[in-house]
Amino acid sequence: MTAPAAAVTRCAQAWDVLGTVLDPEVPALSVRDLGIVRDVIEHDDRLEVVLTPTYSGCPATEVIEHDVLAAIDQAGLGPAYVTLQRAPAWTTDWISADGRRKLSEYGIAPPGPASADGTVPIRFFGRRVDAVACPRCGSSNTERLSAFGSTACKAMYRCVSCREPFEHFKPI
Repeated sequence: MTAPAAAVTRCAQAWDVLGTVLDPEVPALSVRDLGIVRDVIEHDDRLEVVLTPTYSGCPATEVIEHDVLAAIDQAGLGPAYVTLQRAPAWTTDWISADGRRKLSEYGIAPPGPASADGTVPIRFFGRRVDAVACPRCGSSNTERLSAFGSTACKAMYRCVSCREPFEHFKPI
């Protein structure tokens, strides 16, 4: 069964609007670029926006939910509500190619793939530090300064070549 043209148009418009809602912790990316918008579904007169937080304890979840609903309402596409879908868990693999480019332009090294099979091993000892390319000069001669940056999903690095510090969005 196919959706009526009006429903498709309204949902498509909502997707476009969600491309303008910025992530409060990484304002270079929209929630759509970040890959946390899972679906937009029309139910009678209401839109359901399905979001998957980057991690279950993300402190920005309520702000994102508020901003999503405000943007949908301001675009005249409401009423709407948000459903949080936590499974499957969000992964950095869901960041769009455009989002990865925007991260780099913003000065944050984008994550590489989480893993070939989609799983992320838990390591308690001997954490291997992969070469992370500097978003400013492109050198992979970098060093990790701290496993944690301004948010739990980022780590602090420094480029040995240009000596500039930068954050790296950790692959999860």
